[in-house]
Amino acid sequence: MPFTQNETKISSLNKYSIVIPAHNEEDFIKITLDSLVHQTVTPYQVVVVNDNSTDNTQSIIEEYAKKYDWISILNRISKGEHQPGSKVIQTFLAGYEILKKDFDFIVKLDADLDIPANYFETILMHFNANSKYGMVGGFAYIEKNGNWILENLTDKDHIRGAFKAYRKETYDQIGGLRSHMGWDTVDELLCRYYNWEIKTDETLQIKHLKPTGAVYSKSALYKQGTAYYALGYGFWITLIAASKLALRKKKLSYIGYYIQGYLQAWQKKQPKMVTVEQERFIRNYRWKKMKQKLF
Repeated sequence: MPFTQNETKISSLNKYSIVIPAHNEEDFIKITLDSLVHQTVTPYQVVVVNDNSTDNTQSIIEEYAKKYDWISILNRISKGEHQPGSKVIQTFLAGYEILKKDFDFIVKLDADLDIPANYFETILMHFNANSKYGMVGGFAYIEKNGNWILENLTDKDHIRGAFKAYRKETYDQIGGLRSHMGWDTVDELLCRYYNWEIKTDETLQIKHLKPTGAVYSKSALYKQGTAYYALGYGFWITLIAASKLALRKKKLSYIGYYIQGYLQAWQKKQPKMVTVEQERFIRNYRWKKMKQKLF
C-alpha cells in the first residue's frame, strides 16, 4: 500500500544527497532545481556537475547555488561525443567525490525532470519502512499529444537511470556506479546479488522532459552489445534481450548492432563489470525472470 504524508513518520534516516550531471540543459534544469526546492523534505546537499555546457546551464545553476546553501556547482570538461553510460557516470562520480559523506541515501538525478513535491519524502518513507530496501524509485512519464503517459521502456521492477536512489550501505557494497553502458542494470543485479531488495512505487510519477534515447548515435547502439557482454549475460540472453529492446524501439535493425558489439567484445575478451561468481548469479537470475514471464 503506497505511503502518504500522514501515514508514516520519517525516522532519523532522512539525509539524502543528490548529484546531477548536466550538459547543455538550459531548457530543463530550472524546472528540475525548482522541483527540488519545493520538496517536502529538503535535500541534505545537491551538487550539479556542469559538464562543459556551451549554453546558459552554468549561469542558471549559479543562481540557485547563491540562493540555497545546500546547492553547489562543480564545473568540469570531459571529452568525446555523448555516449550513454560512461560519460554521464564519470560526471556523476566527479560530483560524488566532493559530497560530504555523512548522508543516508545517495541519488543520481538527471537534469531534465519535473519531480513531484512529495517524491523524496515518500522515497525516505520506503527506505525507513524496510531496512532491506537498497534502492527505491518511481516511474518516468513523457508528454504525448498533450497527455503524460508512462515511458514504458523497462519492466516495472526496474528503476530508471534518470532517478536512482540508493541506501548508502548498498551503494558502497555494490562498489558504486560503473562508468560503462549498462551501469543502471548492473547496479540492480548486484543489489540483488548482495540480498538487497528494490522497491518501485507506481504512485510516484516523474515527468521526463527529454525522452530517453533521443541523442543516441549508432556507436551507442553498438555499445549496447558490449554492455551485454560486460554484464555477463552470455550470447543467448543477449540475443533475447536485444530483440526485446529493438521491438520496444520499433527498430529491428538495432539487433545487428547489439550482436556485433557483443561479439567484438567477446573476441577481444574485454573486461566485464562483474566477477565470475556474480556473472553466474546474473545469468541464473535472467533465465529465471524469462521463465516466469513464459509460464
